[in-house]
Amino acid sequence: MIPQAFIQDLLARVDIVEVIERYLPLKKGGANYFACCPFHGEKSPSFSVSPSKQFYHCFGCGAHGSALGFLMEYSGLSFVEAIKELAAQVGMQVPDDGKFTARADDGRDQLLDAMSAAARFYRDQLKHSQNAIDYLKRRGVSGEVAARFGIGYAPDAWQSLDKVFTEYRAKHLLDAGLVIDNDQGRRYDRFRDRIMFPILDRRGRVIAFGGRILEQGEPKYLNSPETPLFEKGRELYGLFQAQKAIRDAGFALVVEGYMDVVALAQFGVGNAVAALGTATTPHHINTLLRQTDRVVFCFDGDAAGRKAAWRALENALEALRDDATLAFLFLPEEHDPDSFVRAEGADAFLHAARNATPLAAFLIQNLRTQCDMDSAEGRARFVHEARPLVSRIAAPLLRLQLLKMVAEESALTQHEVEQAFGLQAPTQRSQSRPGGESRTPRAAPRGNARFGSARFGGTRRPPSLVDALLRLVLHHPHRAARLPVGLIPGDSAESRALVAIIDAIEVGDLNPSCGLGALVERFRESEHGDTLARVASELMEEEFDDASVETLFEDTLRKLQADAVAAEIARLTALAAEGGLDATGRHRLAELLLEKRNLSPAGKV
Repeated sequence: MIPQAFIQDLLARVDIVEVIERYLPLKKGGANYFACCPFHGEKSPSFSVSPSKQFYHCFGCGAHGSALGFLMEYSGLSFVEAIKELAAQVGMQVPDDGKFTARADDGRDQLLDAMSAAARFYRDQLKHSQNAIDYLKRRGVSGEVAARFGIGYAPDAWQSLDKVFTEYRAKHLLDAGLVIDNDQGRRYDRFRDRIMFPILDRRGRVIAFGGRILEQGEPKYLNSPETPLFEKGRELYGLFQAQKAIRDAGFALVVEGYMDVVALAQFGVGNAVAALGTATTPHHINTLLRQTDRVVFCFDGDAAGRKAAWRALENALEALRDDATLAFLFLPEEHDPDSFVRAEGADAFLHAARNATPLAAFLIQNLRTQCDMDSAEGRARFVHEARPLVSRIAAPLLRLQLLKMVAEESALTQHEVEQAFGLQAPTQRSQSRPGGESRTPRAAPRGNARFGSARFGGTRRPPSLVDALLRLVLHHPHRAARLPVGLIPGDSAESRALVAIIDAIEVGDLNPSCGLGALVERFRESEHGDTLARVASELMEEEFDDASVETLFEDTLRKLQADAVAAEIARLTALAAEGGLDATGRHRLAELLLEKRNLSPAGKV
């Protein structure tokens, strides 16, 4: 386990602006720096980086965190890997207590080294295999594109990798999926006589392979098994190479195979990725929606292609967002992406992708083809089939649009469809002004908000005492040392988080001079992590004047003490009314009344 003191010291030494500028061009705007968010597609910058708070926050998608969190999210690093990366940037040595190394690496470095060595071997073998070279030439793959994707060749031999690894029987080769042990204990290479496609993680490291057979045979494509490095439901082939092209094109293209990705790249369409022998998963979609706000699925136009598209739609429903678009491109039946781009050219392919069928339209069209919409029974079936799909859609506005579409197609009202789906119709009505003009609530302003406001559910309300104290402490954590734990009221998430900060400072587990980013990082994996991250994100919108904030803190602390005194006075007064106060109790009540007078503003008791 990495000591918290080291993590706090590390975050105190790094500058979040310098860290993020290695990956994004930042532009100064007031006290903060801004960029277009790398985690979702946008045209105007809403990604804010605060040098004073050492914290970033996107006002568009809500992504937020410290320099450590940014590296984990942007580069796909683990917690330990991100710490190592940051430490290397500032010349710090990550402590190694013996237990840490085993937990941190868990053998991953050895597996990664093995995959890298195998990839180099396969690339080198491609130069010596005329059959493999001829195959790639027939598919129109240039040497430049082959090098870009690291394409190689696995020789037609049982134990080619024994030339690479002196310990061919080593366990980590089996764990990496490079070899197979049969029932008789014989070991042999998993990939033989195949074109090899390395699968990279978001850092560009080889974590798996896909192999395509050269001649006839089954399976045509063979993937690495799932390993500690590779989980096929989480990885996309070509994503590492496609990231810049996706941002430049404004959308990501999901195709079905490795060669589709490579062939499109050969024609200048570099924003394509492929799922790895499985249907597109919600994790795949969430990964792509961090890159862009538009994802286009490309499928063959035959029955198999439409079936695959429908599976992709079903898996996407929970991942949908109101600020993103998923669409479906169906090629003519005689074409796949490779053949289409060769026959029609890249411009025609991109034009077709930009005019792909949106998910909502595809959903309705597909259900219509299954039902007789000219009969009452067919329309009833249409609504019945739509219900489990529409109900799973997480994006509230898109779900509302589909409810309206289902109602229109089935000759029902929206209210009737909502009842059939078991969904509550909206109960709030807009307030009417004189003359019948409706009035809807106005959205809270994005910036220059008053410090004491607290935002919940998109609106602002006056903060509770604990809300205000937590925000004041997050602004300057050293203030927590001045708060008496016993006086923190309530048992809300905010009050528990506030007590946790006070306790951490008291036992020396948190540096009171740390910044906002380091404080949130300290509680990342605790029960308070979400609460502190949410409040910290809200504070990114606030402008502070230290003098007025200190006055506000003192006033809030005085109010906290006054509330505690008032509560004790009420308790003793109740006892006195029952005749239950002794001399000590009466003396204490007198002291509290005097203390209340001293804590009250001038002229008030």
